[in-house]
Amino acid sequence: MKKKEIFYFSSYCILKFLVFILPDFILNFIASLVAKIVFILDKKHRKIIDINLKICFPCKDDKERESIALRVYQNFARFGLDCIKNQNTSKEKILEKVSIENEEVLIKAMNSKRNIIFTTAHFGNWELLSLVYAAKFGAISIIGRKLDSEKMNEILTRNRTQFDIELIDKKDGLRHILNAVRRGRRFGILTDQNCAKRESLRLKFFDKEVNYQKAASLIAKKTKALIIPTYIYQNKGKFIIRIFEAKDGALCDIEELTLYQAQTCEEMIKFKPDEYFFFHKRFISFDENIYNN
Repeated sequence: MKKKEIFYFSSYCILKFLVFILPDFILNFIASLVAKIVFILDKKHRKIIDINLKICFPCKDDKERESIALRVYQNFARFGLDCIKNQNTSKEKILEKVSIENEEVLIKAMNSKRNIIFTTAHFGNWELLSLVYAAKFGAISIIGRKLDSEKMNEILTRNRTQFDIELIDKKDGLRHILNAVRRGRRFGILTDQNCAKRESLRLKFFDKEVNYQKAASLIAKKTKALIIPTYIYQNKGKFIIRIFEAKDGALCDIEELTLYQAQTCEEMIKFKPDEYFFFHKRFISFDENIYNN
């Protein structure tokens, strides 16, 4: 095992031990404190976050952006804690944590017997979404990228594949995705990050041109599936799942389906900016120097 991997795995084991012996209020205090320290030291990602916030919220001043950025770090720290808590848990405990908005949209789609594709973003506790669906409604397939650390990837995979969740590797995964949908399995995919030109459509996101992933739209067209954008956020200690209206892959073109995903993602970021994963270089698609400013 490489030194870097040993560090990650050792840190994970220590954190897991603390999660299961300390009460939540102490864990949350420690998470907030560590997040603040990392926020102060991590100048590289703090700069990326600030540039992203300037693009998304041009009216916010330096103080407002700094406040949001700190909460981004704190929310991500709590996200990590919750991922550990969800390991080897029960369906009942998962469902106790959440409340679902617009659940009737999903029920209607399921009753139609149509193929369903859930799209989401790196927003809130996105890892919890598939667990909630599988715990309440049954089998689902999700697509994800392997972690660089083999040991940590093994741990993450175990967490992601509870309750009949099938994990499909992002690399060369299209055939497996189509098979999963055609077998009647629901399918979930994150579509918000920057990607290669061949995998995306060029469209406006926060009034800036970006590459937006079109995989879900392509699959929806091929399988005549319904696309249902779904997001999760925190509110007073509870996780809230927001379900948007379905878009019909049999009736809409790829551009319309992809733009809808971008619009719902933008709506959620405007609603709770501190819960979005602003660490990545989202707006680099057509401006390679934007993060050098």
